[in-house]
Amino acid sequence: MNNEKYIDQFLEYLRYYLNFSQLTINSYGFDLRNFDKFLTQENIDIDDVDAPIIRNYLSIQLANGISKKTCCRRLSALRHYFDFLVENKIVADNPFIFIKSPKKEIRYPQVLYVEQINTLLKRNSERDDELALRDQCILELLYASGVRVSELVKIKLKDIDIRNRSIRILGKGRKERIVPFNKSAQDAIKKYVNNSRDQLLIRYSLSIQNDYLLCNSNGKPLTTRGVEYILKDIEKKTGCNYDLHPHLLRHTFATHLLEGGADLRVIQELLGHESLNTTQIYTHVTEESMKNQFEAAHPRAKKNK
Repeated sequence: MNNEKYIDQFLEYLRYYLNFSQLTINSYGFDLRNFDKFLTQENIDIDDVDAPIIRNYLSIQLANGISKKTCCRRLSALRHYFDFLVENKIVADNPFIFIKSPKKEIRYPQVLYVEQINTLLKRNSERDDELALRDQCILELLYASGVRVSELVKIKLKDIDIRNRSIRILGKGRKERIVPFNKSAQDAIKKYVNNSRDQLLIRYSLSIQNDYLLCNSNGKPLTTRGVEYILKDIEKKTGCNYDLHPHLLRHTFATHLLEGGADLRVIQELLGHESLNTTQIYTHVTEESMKNQFEAAHPRAKKNK
């Protein structure tokens, strides 16, 4: 049986019928081919897959150091894949519906304190190199809007309503949402666009071809990997060793909103989460923050540590 053909058909189904992002499709493809490799090594046909075979696969994965979180993701991908195979009469039934996912360890996202954010933004604003204004724009936007890094690099000038301080974001599943940003981010965007962006583009003769807000030092549109590199470079230039990465600022945005009294459903909409359950992780983050601050500040808590 040509399993690769069915995997390709399933990925096409995700792309054209369900409008999954390319990143998600790549992830599904990797997980399905990982399982297909296991079947080939064990000389097992896809229509012979049953619960014991799946449990053996999971045991091998865990023994090879694959995390429970990754195993859960692979099970989810395989469950959807086998639903597709059943629907298209390629296999008789879906054995994955009877398999329970390994219990994941709960890992709460790390966040920065307000004081750390203020220090980071202040120190970066004191830079005077040619990329300082662009970097300030990146920091301000990530913290003020909570957008994903994949969304940040796709923002075009036409998507920004600078007067009303909002951005049209094309998120996961090609869903649009309007995200507001604060006065500080507005000022950073204006300074970068008026004083830095055009100079970079003109220097490299790319002003016509590139209508994205953010560009690299060569005048080309930024990539997600480029933003990750820039944040590490900002750490070196500011001395703020916070282990900066785009999701840290997104998590910080959501947590600070929640601590400030914002409604969880509003935060869900701003983040572009499909499910409220995904957003609820931030309630645990704020509880953890309160506990840490209590233990640090209360005299009896200190004494009883």
